[in-house]
Amino acid sequence: MAIKQKTKSLKARQDKLSDTFFQLNVLNGKELKDTTFPKFSDQIKQAGFTSLKPSQISIFQLNIGKLCNQTCSHCHVDAGPDRTENMTRELLEKCVEIIAHPSITTVDITGGAPEMNPNFRWFVEACTALGKKVINRCNLTIIRANKKYHDLPDFFAKHQVNVVSSLPYFSKRRTDAQRGDGVFEDSIKALEMLNAVGYGKEGSGLQLDLVYNPTGAFLPGDQLSLEKEFKSQLKRRYNIDFNSLYVITNIPISRFLEYLLASENYEMYMDSLVQAFNPSTVENLMCRNTISVGWDGYLYDCDFNQMLDLKVAAPKSQHINDFDMDLLNKRSIVLNQHCYGCTAGSGSSCGGEIT
Repeated sequence: MAIKQKTKSLKARQDKLSDTFFQLNVLNGKELKDTTFPKFSDQIKQAGFTSLKPSQISIFQLNIGKLCNQTCSHCHVDAGPDRTENMTRELLEKCVEIIAHPSITTVDITGGAPEMNPNFRWFVEACTALGKKVINRCNLTIIRANKKYHDLPDFFAKHQVNVVSSLPYFSKRRTDAQRGDGVFEDSIKALEMLNAVGYGKEGSGLQLDLVYNPTGAFLPGDQLSLEKEFKSQLKRRYNIDFNSLYVITNIPISRFLEYLLASENYEMYMDSLVQAFNPSTVENLMCRNTISVGWDGYLYDCDFNQMLDLKVAAPKSQHINDFDMDLLNKRSIVLNQHCYGCTAGSGSSCGGEIT
């Protein structure tokens, strides 16, 4: 079934799926008939975990805004040009204080298009000044969106930022189907600009990684095989180089959940996730070494919990202004049905496959 590309966020359309409580009801079989699946928390117990605990927080991930120049059909953030949420300078300054903690080695910046936050460049500079590795999740087209962003490749290179960029496929049709008309062409031009300053080139030290997630209601293929194909095809067709390909499973929330319901693939997709549950992924789930910070400063176990408003189970440390590393390292991780997406097959994290 062909799904028409949406041009507005769920929130702007006042869609019922913009309500996180409604999404959770769908996932837990309270809205749709005959769509109840085994509880993920029970699967974890069967895998030998009475509860899921952090290993130690080493990755500090922030969503610094939902404002974006794109409205992608699978976006779990429900980002877009009609969203106005952006993290304030005051909250970012508080984040910098916390990032100075020696156990935090990596700062992972997401959006929306994080570059559209007016304090983005200041924040990157502040983090790199602390000697932290900085990852920026760039949608590529932002580099081409406006002249004020054309120098982003030089800025990234100057501060040794690890650029991680989504590219659903190495063809125009499949990429534009997920991310909007013209996205593929602008993405290729942006990759050329990143290559021109050394990103993805051997010996440059400038890391350029791509993210692949399926364009439909199916699980991704093998990461190593897909990486080889992407490298071969992008080099042959466009002379593009990059370092690694991260394969990420689509999580059934927000606009991807909308797609599943509209295409009548929800039950089939959830069943495929449940059937592919792999207990060997649990030990290395990203929620175990990551803390996720929302644009308003609230704390979550992961980016997906953030989008479902499932705050950390540490009542005295649920906001950046009350950040307590000891309490957060002792918390139990909040689980729900969408967690099947991270434990299916070879597993899925912000860094690709787990096993």
